[in-house]
Order: sequence, then C-alpha cells, then structure tokens
Amino acid sequence: MSARPLTVMLVAAEASGDDRGAGLARALKAKLGEGGVRLVGVGGTRMAAEGVRSPFDIADLSIFGLAEGLLAWRKVVRRADQTAALAAREKPDVAVLIDSWGFTLRVAQRLRRQDPKLPLVKYVAPQVWASRPGRAKTAAQAFDLLLTIHAFDAPAFEREGLETVFVGDATLAIDFSHADPARLRAELGAGPDDPVLLVLPGSRPSEIERILPAFEDAVHRLKVERPDLHVVVPAAPTVAELVKARVAGWPHRAHLVEGDAAKRDAMKAATVALACSGTVTTELALAGCPMVVAYRLAPVTHAILKRLIRTQWVTLFNIAAQDFVAPEMIQDDCNGPALAREVALRLDDVQLRRRQVERQNAALLKMGRGGPDPSEAAADAVIAAVSERVG
Repeated sequence: MSARPLTVMLVAAEASGDDRGAGLARALKAKLGEGGVRLVGVGGTRMAAEGVRSPFDIADLSIFGLAEGLLAWRKVVRRADQTAALAAREKPDVAVLIDSWGFTLRVAQRLRRQDPKLPLVKYVAPQVWASRPGRAKTAAQAFDLLLTIHAFDAPAFEREGLETVFVGDATLAIDFSHADPARLRAELGAGPDDPVLLVLPGSRPSEIERILPAFEDAVHRLKVERPDLHVVVPAAPTVAELVKARVAGWPHRAHLVEGDAAKRDAMKAATVALACSGTVTTELALAGCPMVVAYRLAPVTHAILKRLIRTQWVTLFNIAAQDFVAPEMIQDDCNGPALAREVALRLDDVQLRRRQVERQNAALLKMGRGGPDPSEAAADAVIAAVSERVG
C-alpha cells in the first residue's frame, strides 16, 4: 500500500451498528497507527468518538418493519444520496457498510455506480436463515466481501459466489470485568439482596412507541405488588430524550442511566431484566443477568413476517440453544400482565434465575464466546481486501 493513510469509509445507521463501527475503527487505528488510517463515514456518538464525523444524525434511520420502511422511504433515499456524496468528496479506499440491510444496500448500489472499483464490504449478513433467502443473491451482486458474525451464515452466501469471512460477534467481546454493580446499588440505596429490575425498551423510536407502553404497564403492576423493587432504565443514545420524557411521567421512581459504563454496572447489578429483543439480550447474557425478552411489530409487518420467518426464536442465544432459554413475549404476548407475570416468576425464584443463567452461558459458548476479538478480525479482513485490490 502507498505511504498515504488508508481512507476507510464506515457506514452505520443504528445503535448496534454504531457499536460495531466504533470497535472496527479502534482496531484499524491500532493496526495501522493513528497516521496510517483516515476514517470517514456515517455513524452515531460512538463512531464520532473514534473520529468518524457523520454528515447527519442517524436516529431517523433506525427503522424496523415493512410499514415503517415504506413511510420512511424518501428519508432513506435522501440519506443514501448524502452518504454517496460524502464518498465522492472523500474518495475512500474501501467502504464498510454495517448491518441495516435496507439502508446499506441502497448506499452500496450508489457507491457501485459512482466508483465501480471501490471495494464494498458488508459487515453483518442479512439473516437469510430466518427469512427472505433471496437476499443472499442480492448481497452477492452488491458487495465484494461479507463479514459475518455467525458461523452458520457463510454457506448461503458462498453458494452465490460472495467471499465470506466469519469474524465473530463483537458483542461477545464486551468486557464486564470493570463493571461495578455495588456502585449502582449504592446509588439506588439498594442493599446487596434487594430486587433490582432493569428495563430496556429498545434503541429505535418505533420500539419506544410500540413496546414501552407494555413495559410501563408491567413495571407499574410489579411496583404495586413490590414497593421495594428498584427500577433502572438505561437509555440508548438514539432514543435518550424520548425515554427520559416517558420515564419522567411515571407515577413511581425509576433510575435512568446513560453511557456504556453505567449500563454495564446496571446489567451486573440487576436481579432480572425486561428487554426489547436485539443485541442487548446478548449483552445481558454476558453480564449473567436472567431476562424476559419482548417485541412488538406494526400489525401489517407482523402479518407479513409470520409467513416469511423460518425460525421459531428471535433471541440469538435461544437460536443457538434451539430452545426458549429466555421467554420471548412477541406481539400480542407483549402486554403488561403477561410481562409482569414472567418477570415476577424470576424475581421470586432464585433457582429459576440460576438455571436460566447457566443455560444462557451454555448458549453463549455455542455462539463463540471466548474466541478471537471480532473487531480485530474484521480489521484484518478489511485491510486484506484493500491490499488484494492494490496488489
């Protein structure tokens, strides 16, 4: 490679992608040196801390669901155009498009037309094992390299001729050794055995709108029966203001926390968590926290996906275990009474909590816990992709 810094474009459109992008940025800087890499692209607060200055706020791209995607169509197209314009100005040596299938595919198509020689790397595969297997062929046409976080992803894409590298899930490398649950409990005024419920309502505005009301109802029911229950609500950066506004109106006190360090303290301190399905469930399992998982889609999206989904589980460690290690309360089951009942079972039964944590740990091992650092593996693959083009 030439003496000039390697210019890497990183594109992420939601909180989990922002985390992965930040980890990849750190790994690239560690391998190439601060002067050996120049980072440009689109991301959130975590990528910004690593030097990626986004031309727009990614919060309005945090979209999940078919109906929501249609409503946000114009916004997605406009943001994809802005991302392509950024690439035209910055002239990256490689573009890494992280998760967020609908948005990153549109960006890839624009970058391909703009510069056919630019290596395009997709980081995190679309879940073709769960639904819409045709996306494997689409990915092969749009990207030059795929970095997967699950070992079972590769065959579907390699059959379509897409070079695929398994790098592992960066979430599994999260370090909880510095978490301080005692600090959080002291802040709450909670003793070491007092019950603490962690409430994680999601990182997308649509999740807050659809899922938080059921969580609020469940928490209210639990607090009526257990006045001594401490409630902690970590707010994801993408929805922090929305969550703060909702929690401020609760009739009972809840402790709101922000930032990764405080969130990890809370995960280690919690007795039980009530969590929106997503990356956070893996984080909770790593922290050794038993949980109840919930999700609610727009009715139209749910009706369509019911016909498309090919797996009965939505939580990654449940998929790895091929069992309901943590209960999943989906759609109509995501309601206050049902959620309160499942949480109460775990608050009241220490043996049930212990068994669930043991099974969560076994599933994490199947997912690759303890393996090589995924961000480093991803950085190696990105550097190699550029070297092959230059060489």
